[in-house]
Amino acid sequence: MTQELSIQASENVKQWLQDPSIDEETKRELEGLSDQPLELEDRFYKDLEFGTGGLRGVIGAGSNRINRYTVGKATQGFARYILEQHGSAEGTPSVVIAHDSRHFSPEFALEAALVLAGNGITAKLFPSLRPTPQLSFSVRHLGATGGIVITASHNPPEYNGYKVYNAEGGQLVPDEAEKVISYIQQVDSFAAVKRLDQQEAEAKGLLVWLGQEDDDAFIRTVADVSVNREAIASTLGKDFKIVYTPLHGTGNIPVRRVLEEVGFTNVHIVAEQEQPDAEFSTVKSPNPEEREAFTLAMKVGQEIGADLLIGTDPDADRMGAVVKNQAGEFVVLSGNQSGALMIYYLLSQLKEAGKLPSNGAVIKTIVTSEMGATIAEHFGAEVFNTLTGFKYIGEKMTQFEKTGSHTYLFGYEESYGYLAGNYARDKDAVLASLLICEAGAYYKAQGKTLYEVLQELYEQFGYFQEKLESRTLKGKDGLAQIQAKMSDWRSNPPQTVAGQAVTQVLDYSKGLDGLPKENVLKYMLEDGSWFCLRPSGTEPKIKVYFAVRGDSLDDANARIQKLSDEVMARVDA
Repeated sequence: MTQELSIQASENVKQWLQDPSIDEETKRELEGLSDQPLELEDRFYKDLEFGTGGLRGVIGAGSNRINRYTVGKATQGFARYILEQHGSAEGTPSVVIAHDSRHFSPEFALEAALVLAGNGITAKLFPSLRPTPQLSFSVRHLGATGGIVITASHNPPEYNGYKVYNAEGGQLVPDEAEKVISYIQQVDSFAAVKRLDQQEAEAKGLLVWLGQEDDDAFIRTVADVSVNREAIASTLGKDFKIVYTPLHGTGNIPVRRVLEEVGFTNVHIVAEQEQPDAEFSTVKSPNPEEREAFTLAMKVGQEIGADLLIGTDPDADRMGAVVKNQAGEFVVLSGNQSGALMIYYLLSQLKEAGKLPSNGAVIKTIVTSEMGATIAEHFGAEVFNTLTGFKYIGEKMTQFEKTGSHTYLFGYEESYGYLAGNYARDKDAVLASLLICEAGAYYKAQGKTLYEVLQELYEQFGYFQEKLESRTLKGKDGLAQIQAKMSDWRSNPPQTVAGQAVTQVLDYSKGLDGLPKENVLKYMLEDGSWFCLRPSGTEPKIKVYFAVRGDSLDDANARIQKLSDEVMARVDA
């Protein structure tokens, strides 16, 4: 059965087939793959890696797949970490658990809860799908020791994932994750995973089901971030036409509740995408970064004459927005454009109300546009850069909260993740949906569309343009190709690109600017443009980010096209 496999894969297959902890159905599934050595190799050539964000992988049997066994093993390691962190504190440590609409998400969430219970940790579990940002909020709101969310964000349907959170409600940063990883690696067999059955866990009070009051607290807290609530409730919310698609995910109920809570009453839902669907059957990808995801929303928007279309990804931590240009055509805003609009709206309204703090701070990542930073600095806010991943923004927020050095105003990533307010430590598409709708309604009352406001921002702050290219390279060979490409760019940096001299190479694997070490390369050009290469932490991709600032939009578009064409020619070679 394993003659054509690598030594590592062969050994892993043998262990699974001989392990009495593995159920017979799983063993039969593996035996049925005996004539598919390539499939077995991919399932077993390594253990599914627990990165700084947790696990993410294809669902199925195998050490390099996400399943109840890999989830249980990860939870056993996390349980030990929780118990170590809890130390001698009084009471029982607790972990809040949420899940999205994907295949096996409820089962994996319950499995994690029962393993925690087996380790004497109270699992507080949502009974049905909830957004990732609500998990982050609930960890803080309930004073829990940690959190787990079962989701693969906007990955294809065959994926699922497992993310862990600290007591601050943020995803684990590298030093925390390294401890958890070391504990997971010490779980030498699935028999070492401690687990109670559901009935016993409930009877001992170690499995607690969360309810309506926990949902209500989240909705109220998000709604309180509104900066023009009275105006929305009295007039603006009735006249502003919104089309919303949850893309078959967790956002449907909370987004609609928050919009209604603040006063938006003209909200139209894309019926075909309203209900949870693990196959995401109406879209190629449930990703609000992509225009195709809004095909049905655009149809509804055209029919009703919508002012704004919004969509959230399956776990409702990313929000995409679609506006109309002067020709009446739908335009999907980039994450950078939506971020710039929200920063300008939020900070200008706080200033107008006399509520803009003198020590305000905006946090963004190193691959996010400088346009939002320029706007923030215009309003006197200090801008901080972090590595890619909202966990780093959350970590910075916690630093501000503990030291009082700055007042957090807004944080965002180019990948459609935003947060205003201090209630969570992860990006929140529920809040972003509220904020972009509120901005749209406010400017509509002034006779402007969000598209027109964006053009005004370009004129005032500069013609910034950004672009993201990615290449998917799956499996063992793909991983090797990605590593080889990064090594080539690192050891052979270009001297000039697109007619511009490379003035600086920032290799973040060395730990620049006090940031953790990460496999990221950023090249600064003499005209202020830059591009950045980064392997994805959640998908088998290498991502390449580009940013320019031109004299006009046409000039900026020409610059970024020339830059991306030249860089990608080498990446693809």
